[in-house]
Amino acid sequence: MNQHIHCLVNTCHYWAQGNVCKANEIIVTSDEFGNSQPDRIDATMAKQLSPTPVNTCMATCCKTFVPKGSDKTNADSVQRMS
Repeated sequence: MNQHIHCLVNTCHYWAQGNVCKANEIIVTSDEFGNSQPDRIDATMAKQLSPTPVNTCMATCCKTFVPKGSDKTNADSVQRMS
């Protein structure tokens, strides 16, 4: 069975046609945590990080987001799958 992470943010480096995320892994966290951490803190470090509870989906973010064309595509060790 094919499983996908769907993403509607087509300005992200990992976005692909069909609204599919092509990152090999992602991290979803609280907005507060995402805003307070540098880009290098991402999915590859998830096992080392503490949970970030929230009460609504509006308080969450995909920390793996990288703008298309950005020079930060290698900041976090997340890879784009083909």
